[in-house]
Amino acid sequence: MPATTLRFYEDLGLLPAERTVSGYRVYGEDVVERLAFISSAKLLGLAWKEIRELLEVREEGVCASVRGRLLPLVADRIADTDVRIAELSAFSARLAAVHTELSGPAPAGACGPECGCTTSAVPAGPVLVELSISRLSPVLAEAWRDAAVACTLGGAELGERTGQWRALVGKAELREDIDDGLRLSFPLDAELAGRLASLAAAEQGCCASSTSPCM
Repeated sequence: MPATTLRFYEDLGLLPAERTVSGYRVYGEDVVERLAFISSAKLLGLAWKEIRELLEVREEGVCASVRGRLLPLVADRIADTDVRIAELSAFSARLAAVHTELSGPAPAGACGPECGCTTSAVPAGPVLVELSISRLSPVLAEAWRDAAVACTLGGAELGERTGQWRALVGKAELREDIDDGLRLSFPLDAELAGRLASLAAAEQGCCASSTSPCM
């Protein structure tokens, strides 16, 4: 790894280093493992601020805490990726339509509003995007029934989280009473699905490693 990268990580607060009398940097024995963690987080598309927060949690020495913080971050990346996939699919369909227009015979004379070079009569329509669904085994799927529920959210954070849920629940098209509570049906929308997945993952991450009782 280039020395410039190490200095960059140090400037970001990701890599602590001591100095010799001559000014040379001296790194601890755990630097290789720390660098591997940083590289792994970068591959997940995490921001530097998020990586710094993860390193702070990691220094506590509890893997469950790291996973609890990492889970909602990965869920956010999944939601972002799904939205980008939908946008790119629509853009690809638009490009294909323009390519088809431009492949036809060019009109005589100079470019104009009807020649197809700057405008297109084919509007970009909706694009079907298939999203994969992670399926748990029957045992894991029912583990939530006996799991202890706990939360570390403070008053302000709890109010914000409650507001986020209320905003999403308000978008439900159908509500149905079931044995375990309430089933909500939402419209087919990639961005909405991503927001729901992200918020659900945030709940699981919050309650996975905390000790305070939830609502």
